[in-house]
Amino acid sequence: MPEIEKVTEVFEELIGSKISKNFLDHRKIFLWGPVTDESSKDLVGKLLYLEMKDPGKTITFYINSPGGVVTSGMTVFDTIKMISSPVHTVCMGMAASMGSVLLAAGTKGERSIWPNGKVMIHQPSIGGQIVAPATDLKIHAEEILKTKAKLNQILADACGHPVSKLEEDTDRDYYMDAEEAIQYGIVDKLATKIDFN
Repeated sequence: MPEIEKVTEVFEELIGSKISKNFLDHRKIFLWGPVTDESSKDLVGKLLYLEMKDPGKTITFYINSPGGVVTSGMTVFDTIKMISSPVHTVCMGMAASMGSVLLAAGTKGERSIWPNGKVMIHQPSIGGQIVAPATDLKIHAEEILKTKAKLNQILADACGHPVSKLEEDTDRDYYMDAEEAIQYGIVDKLATKIDFN
């Protein structure tokens, strides 16, 4: 029985890698899950590969993510902004926290959301436990406030709102359905079909 499970696992990996390659060949990339060092490494690698292969040609970036590590997400954000290829972002499922920032990073006019998609924005938080002297805690607090201000500015620019609105809206978890996300300006339109071209 263990041999059958091993063969099944290898077969599923082969099928999965073939599907991923086919999507990449069509300039489609995915963030499915948390934003981590590993997922950002994968996304940045794919973005740079596609840019190198055919600069200026559209890349479609599908997002279903609860968010994650800010520094990892900002690496992807900066890559999207620095390549010449337009990046069409698509929220499928949920784009929350850092996932919402990546959604907003797409080319204006080409950021979309599936009919039942959700977006959630909020202020960044420090995960885990910090064990440090009081002076270091102050440094951590100042750094998270700088990060919060930076993310609010990014979202304000992407959505066309004053920073003060983002400061207010991100003070707590702020959820939007598809229509609300369009009205808010974090996406531009409702996705009505899947384009495989």
